[in-house]
Amino acid sequence: MRRLSVKTRMTLWFTGMMAAVAALVLALLLVVSSTVVSRTAMENLSQTVRASLSEVKGEDGELRLSSGFQFYQNEVYLLVYSQQEALLAGQLPSFFTGIQEPFQNGVTRSVATGQGDSYVLDFWVPFGWESGVWVRGVTVAGEGAQTSRNVMVLAAVALPLLLVLAGAGGYLIARRAFRPLDQMAATASAISQGSDLSARIPVSRRDDEFSRLAGTFNQMLERLERSFQAEEQFAADASHELRTPVSVILGACEYAEKYDETPEERRETMEMIHRQSRRMSALISQLLSMTRMEQGTEAVRWEALDLAALARGLAAEPAFAGEPITQNLSPAEVTGDSQLLERLLRNLLENALRYGRRPGEELQITVTTGRAGEEAFLTVADWGPGIPEEEQEKVWQRFYRGDPSRTGEEGTGLGLSLARQIAQLHGGSLTLESRPSEGCAFTLRLPAKK
Repeated sequence: MRRLSVKTRMTLWFTGMMAAVAALVLALLLVVSSTVVSRTAMENLSQTVRASLSEVKGEDGELRLSSGFQFYQNEVYLLVYSQQEALLAGQLPSFFTGIQEPFQNGVTRSVATGQGDSYVLDFWVPFGWESGVWVRGVTVAGEGAQTSRNVMVLAAVALPLLLVLAGAGGYLIARRAFRPLDQMAATASAISQGSDLSARIPVSRRDDEFSRLAGTFNQMLERLERSFQAEEQFAADASHELRTPVSVILGACEYAEKYDETPEERRETMEMIHRQSRRMSALISQLLSMTRMEQGTEAVRWEALDLAALARGLAAEPAFAGEPITQNLSPAEVTGDSQLLERLLRNLLENALRYGRRPGEELQITVTTGRAGEEAFLTVADWGPGIPEEEQEKVWQRFYRGDPSRTGEEGTGLGLSLARQIAQLHGGSLTLESRPSEGCAFTLRLPAKK
C-alpha cells in the first residue's frame, strides 16, 4: 500500500483540525445563542411587567386598570390575580393552562410547559395594609430552538464549504512550503544521475527553516565539490609527477637486471633509486598535506609560539647549520601549529638555498622576525638572481619550478604552494617581493598574539 505524502498528511491534519475547531465554534455558538435568547426573553419580561405595574391601581378596595394597560405586549402575557390567587383579569395563554406555579414576588424563573420552557415573573401590588393583587407576566423562553435550528442549517451549508476551502488552502500552503524540499530532492537526483556537484538549490530571502536547510545543503554540496576536486587534483598531480621518478627507478632496475654491473655502477644505481624514492615520498607527503588543507580536514594543533624561536631552532638543524644564514630575530608571538609553521619555514629556506645563489658568488640568506602593529612577520630573503615580474605569480602554482640550471637540482614544485596554504590556514598571508639581480624576499604575516 502506497503511503501518503507528507503534504497530503499535513493537509489531512490541517483539515481535521479545522473541522474540530469549527465543531467547537458551532457548539459555543449554540450555547451562546441560547444564553443570549434566554437573557433577552427574561430582560424583556422584567421590563414589560415592571412598566405595567403603574397601570394597576386599587380604588375603594377594587381593582382599576388604566387605559394604557395591555394584557399582551412585547410577547408577554400579563395576568392579574387576587390575594387568594384567583385570576381577576387577563387570559391564560394556551401553553400555560393547567400550570400551578406558586407566586414569588420579584423572582424570574423558568417553568416547564407542554410547548417548552416559559419564564414567569410575579409582583405584589398592595392597595393598602391588608389588600392588593398579584401581577404576573408569562412569556415563552424564546426562540431558542428555532435559533438552534437556524444555526444548524447554516452550519450544514457553511461547514462543508469551509472544510473544502481549508483543505485546498492547506494543500496549497503545504505545497508552497515544501517547494524547497522538492527542489532539494530534484537537485540531489540530478547530482546522483549526472554527477554534477556544481548544482545548487535556490535559497529564498525568507529567513525560515527551509531557507536555512537549503543553505546548509548548498554548503554541504560545496564542500563535497571541493573534496572531489581536491581528490581529482591529487590523482592527476600524483599520476603526472610520479611518472618520471617511477620511470627512472624502473629503468635503473631493468638495466641492473640486464647487465652485470660493477660495484661502482651498482652503488650509483642504488643512489639513483634512493634519490628518486625520497623525491616520490616528499611529493606524496606534500600532495596529501595540500589535499587535506583544501578539504578542511587538516588537524591544526593551536598553541602559543614565537616565530623567532621557531626560526632559531630550525636554523640550528644539521640540514641548515652549515649554511650562510643570517638571523635578525625579534619576538614575534603568534597562535598556530608549530609543525605546520615549521614546514612553511623549511620550504622557504630550502627554496632560498636552491635558487638564491648567484653564479660565481657566495650564498647569502637572511631570516628576519618581528612585530608590526597587530601582525607578526617572518621574512626569508636571499641575494640571488631574483624572479622576473612576469613569473612572480607563477611561483605559487603547483609544480612550477625555477630554472634548475642555476642550481643543478630540481625540487617538487610544491613547496611555495604548500607554504601559502599553511599561511592562509592560519589566517595570514605569504607574499613575495623580488627584482631581477636583487634577490627575493618571502614574508609571512600572521595575527600577533595579544
